[in-house]
Amino acid sequence: MSAGIDLDDVCCDFGSFRAVDHVNVSIQPGEFFSFLGPSGCGKTTILRMISGFTEPSSGVVRIGGKDMRGQRPNQRPTALIFQNLALFPLMSVADNIAFGLEVRGVDRAKRRARAEELLRLVDLPGAGDKMVSQLSGGQKQRVAIARALAVEPAVMLLDEPLSALDLKLRQHMRAELRAIQKRTGVTFIYITHDQGEALAMSDRVGVMSHGRLQQVANPRDIYDTPVNGFVASFVGENNILTGTVGNIGQGLATFETALGVFRARMPATSMGPVKLYVRPEHMRFSTTPGEVNSVPVTVGDVAFEGNFISVHATTANGTVLVAELRNDGTGAMPEPGAAMHMSFDPARAAILPDETAAEA
Repeated sequence: MSAGIDLDDVCCDFGSFRAVDHVNVSIQPGEFFSFLGPSGCGKTTILRMISGFTEPSSGVVRIGGKDMRGQRPNQRPTALIFQNLALFPLMSVADNIAFGLEVRGVDRAKRRARAEELLRLVDLPGAGDKMVSQLSGGQKQRVAIARALAVEPAVMLLDEPLSALDLKLRQHMRAELRAIQKRTGVTFIYITHDQGEALAMSDRVGVMSHGRLQQVANPRDIYDTPVNGFVASFVGENNILTGTVGNIGQGLATFETALGVFRARMPATSMGPVKLYVRPEHMRFSTTPGEVNSVPVTVGDVAFEGNFISVHATTANGTVLVAELRNDGTGAMPEPGAAMHMSFDPARAAILPDETAAEA
């Protein structure tokens, strides 16, 4: 069984500091939902409110349609996996997994059978008699997941569980977590500051800043159509240009900058200060000026990064623009010092509200 979660106008205050500010979101049963944002944005506080370790200052948390006010953590259909995993080092793997069942009075034979079943689910068959110290980092992650699943939660809450792993293992565990979630059908709510994790695993992502949800959407829409400058700059890289909006029509607008006049998408027509955002992978080089959105540059650093090549170029007024070119052998790479032109498709750039205060 899985359950949906509704956060209805939820706030959480610590003294005069508001950690979560009027958050509204509905998470569907069986969904893999990630809260993504920088440290201190309120995402872990949301997790603690869902799990019952922190009470909202106002608003309502509902799990499976039931108001959770007054419900202690052990009364909620949730299981929480902490960042440090909190496995018991003096217990075997099987006893770790079955600990919650032991607390509930399940007899030893049934506990062991359930542990073995879950070890098969997380691809660790036969590891029940091992000690935690004998496991690798990725195996410990799987044991923690199995232990949480043992009590058959309707909602699994994961607080940055992969942050201590190296890059390769994190990438592997992303796929493992997603596969386990699909096999079990349990609702997963995942907390992370790593955009790659959120985009790779989630059905939907909620991007947070300063306690507020900035955007909730599927990963592709978060990346391709961010609603403001914060989301655009936190999720992925951007070339950001300052200027003023000119003519607006048919979803496009002119944008006057120190480098010239450009055309780009403008999702909203009523807004305050705006900037132009263009992702590096959408920048193109040519030896002649493009028909639209073209600027002369001098090529600077060319950095080989494996599957792509990062090229920094400088305009006449000293603005640095960055392009990411696929390392697929289909074209010649720009040479440092070369005089070229950079351009971009108006449909691949966006004029967005200037909310770029992304925290480190």
